[in-house]
Amino acid sequence: VTGDKQNFCYTGPELQYACFVHSLCLLGRLLIYKQGRNLFPVQLKNKKDSVSITDLLVLFIQFIYYSPSYPKTALAVQTDNYAPASLVMEILQVFCEQTGSAAECLYTDAVIDALLHPVRSLLSGTEVHISCLETTLIDVADILARIAAVEDGLSFLLYGENKKTAREDGPTAVHVIVQFTKKLLHDGISLLSGSELLPVVKGAFIFVCRQMYRTCEGLQVVIPYGLHESMGEAWKKTSLLSERVPTLVTGADSTPSIRLESKNNLLWEETLLDALLNFSATPKGLFLLHSTGAMNDCVNFMVNSLSKKLQTNEYEEFGNRVIVTQMAATPAGAAALQSSGFIKALVTELWALLECGKDDLRITQPKYTPVDPIDRSCQKSFLTLINLLTYPAVFELLSKQDIPNKPMYSLREVPTDIIDIIDRLIILNSEAKIHSLFSYEQSHIFGLRLLNVLCCELNTLLLLETRYKVSQVLLTAQEENVTETSEGPGDFIIDGLSVERNHVLVRINTIGGPQERILPSRVLDKGSDLYPWPMFSSLPLPKCYLAEIPGKAELRRDKDLDKLLALLRSPEKQTGWTEVCRKQFCKVVKARPDIISGTVLAELIEKFVSHLSESQSDCYFSMGHYKAVDADVKTESLSSVQQLGVEMTVRYGKYLNLLKEHAANGLCFVLVNSEKFLKQQQRTVVSSLCCLQERYAGYDWFASTIFLIMSGDGEKTLTFLQRFSRLLVSAFLWLPRLHLSMHLPITTVESGIHPVYFCSAHRIEMLLKAELPLIFSAFHMSGFTPSQICLQWITQCFWNYMDWNEICHYIAICIFLGPDYQVYMCVSVFRHLQQDILKHTEAQDLQVFLKEEALHGFRVSDYLEYMESLEVLYRPVLLQDMRNIREQNT
Repeated sequence: VTGDKQNFCYTGPELQYACFVHSLCLLGRLLIYKQGRNLFPVQLKNKKDSVSITDLLVLFIQFIYYSPSYPKTALAVQTDNYAPASLVMEILQVFCEQTGSAAECLYTDAVIDALLHPVRSLLSGTEVHISCLETTLIDVADILARIAAVEDGLSFLLYGENKKTAREDGPTAVHVIVQFTKKLLHDGISLLSGSELLPVVKGAFIFVCRQMYRTCEGLQVVIPYGLHESMGEAWKKTSLLSERVPTLVTGADSTPSIRLESKNNLLWEETLLDALLNFSATPKGLFLLHSTGAMNDCVNFMVNSLSKKLQTNEYEEFGNRVIVTQMAATPAGAAALQSSGFIKALVTELWALLECGKDDLRITQPKYTPVDPIDRSCQKSFLTLINLLTYPAVFELLSKQDIPNKPMYSLREVPTDIIDIIDRLIILNSEAKIHSLFSYEQSHIFGLRLLNVLCCELNTLLLLETRYKVSQVLLTAQEENVTETSEGPGDFIIDGLSVERNHVLVRINTIGGPQERILPSRVLDKGSDLYPWPMFSSLPLPKCYLAEIPGKAELRRDKDLDKLLALLRSPEKQTGWTEVCRKQFCKVVKARPDIISGTVLAELIEKFVSHLSESQSDCYFSMGHYKAVDADVKTESLSSVQQLGVEMTVRYGKYLNLLKEHAANGLCFVLVNSEKFLKQQQRTVVSSLCCLQERYAGYDWFASTIFLIMSGDGEKTLTFLQRFSRLLVSAFLWLPRLHLSMHLPITTVESGIHPVYFCSAHRIEMLLKAELPLIFSAFHMSGFTPSQICLQWITQCFWNYMDWNEICHYIAICIFLGPDYQVYMCVSVFRHLQQDILKHTEAQDLQVFLKEEALHGFRVSDYLEYMESLEVLYRPVLLQDMRNIREQNT
């Protein structure tokens, strides 16, 4: 059509072009199908060389470069749908969606080199002969982003066509893309300076990078380029421009231009915030985001986007849930979520669902009575709360908060904070609170279920118990929930609430692995005896909730163990002594795991650590001189959390027959002196974070574990800890070791993020994706993260998750075989739980299962060979990463 007249005659060039378009479409369609691809390579007439699929795709890509110029004024879609660039882009986009054809066609070095040709030229400063450079770059970025969105495509961009061998002719695609993006951010491409489309080009390539660095393996490749720093600087610069209020110049034309500039600045700022936010999809990425100083603004941006419901994409929704879960595992992230209004919005929405129902629903029939403990309408809010309330978050949000305990609550009074949820749904210790609830039983069961999950994290349990006396509140409620008889209080009334309270009380007041404690059911049995579990309203617990510890069997001597002990006791240490000890230790663990316990284990780790601490090459930290204070330490010098922790540890130790009477004094001696000893290596930090105010925020579970291993010998435990503190493994097993430590960069200390999170947990996620992809996908679908549950396991040394012997083996293998075994250990646990994880992902309660359930049937010795196979593949990278914790922004 030319103008308003229809042309029925075609010139020769027009017919030729129609034939070209037809051929292009046909070839593109052919390549989608396997049988079509089998037609290649094609031998041309009168030509010696044949045309392969790769040759054809390189030719297609060249059409993008040399198509007619686009208008530079705006990024309007090319009006001519039959332009070569448009046709080729459609074909390439279809390839990216068809994973089979994409792998065969696109994932070759020759095709990617053709795609990156203009990018390489601009980087090297060579002359570029392209019709419209900006739109070409945008098209290139579009295809690269689609490739990076697929697992195989991402792997190809990161490692090239042959993953095992590096490319000899130049760096892989990711290096070129990141270098180019960084140069764009610094306005270092002279040919693009002053272009109206420059922000769009920047945004397109930032999006490609984002697809890569939001994964653990992609981030590792991107980190050396400091892309997060470049983005942070660009954001600060744009943020300053946005804050300036321009003075309007009189004249009709000035206002629209100022408005357009302001709008463009805002769009560019949001692009950068979105890009920075996506760093927090991984533990180490979140650590890097904190170093840019943009965390609070990124969270505000995310919350605003969620409130406007801009994310309609299901994948994006999963991504945001993962980001919230990662954020909640760090103190700074939790504080940012609080200040952004995210928690207020979550609590308000929960209350509306739990107590009020939806406002937009017409009430045409009575609301049904829920049959599940937690109604399906509240399930999503329940899981989000569980994701959110890790111990670092709980400490930041609650450590300075008191329970309101008001004399009266209005029915219209809506909770807005976590402390309100605890006050209104968990600690219902007054008639006023009970009468303020429309759905008392349903709401209180919700609160008790939430409390049950929270108390699985032992530090959270200690905080809630010391600050709010939750155990006493529940005992009082049980005491009041009895039948009235003429002779006085009768039997306990068995209902939904009393059953839930009984379960929570047993969980709170017992410590033990899957074979050491017995938790009562929360479901009534069928038959005459509906609830066989005894209820109670005072401590101590009925003995039926603790399994009987089998008597110590006479263990016959073991030649391999004798050989290991002889090696450790020998005063002469030959070259390679450490490696010989490790091999002998593995031999013993595989053959006779049960003998690695008690006094034998104590001697093994004591002798081994003593030798390593005297070897300069094995020491990572320097050790100051410290003399222990008097052994008669007063418990008053400990915080209330520590005192309760001591009480729980001693009770567990006595149950295991490891401690005698008055063992609490010995443990107090260890805790006070280890705290003073570590304080010598701490720095002073000025921070608004509660966790950075002097004392370590939590109980020292590792020191308590060693105290039990040493059978309650305080002097021996303290000596061991002092020697152990010189080794790299102490940074990852003993979390208080690095609290405010002068051995870490100041930025790391100020972040409040522990190396166990940004190093160990990050690597666990990376290995999980490579070794157990089904489990990794299950976590992503659940909006939960492996790093969060691993941080919980590691912080409390697997207490309540594994039996005592397995805890001992975990400590022993990390000390003997290296800190990287902490990572292999967690991956092994996930491998053991694979079927359960997949089942509970389908049931949409994965986080509840992982936090509440002990690791049934898991034995460290059964997975030692698997861990050794992981060591062969990953040790060099992992140990280098762990040794780099002293470096800035590693």
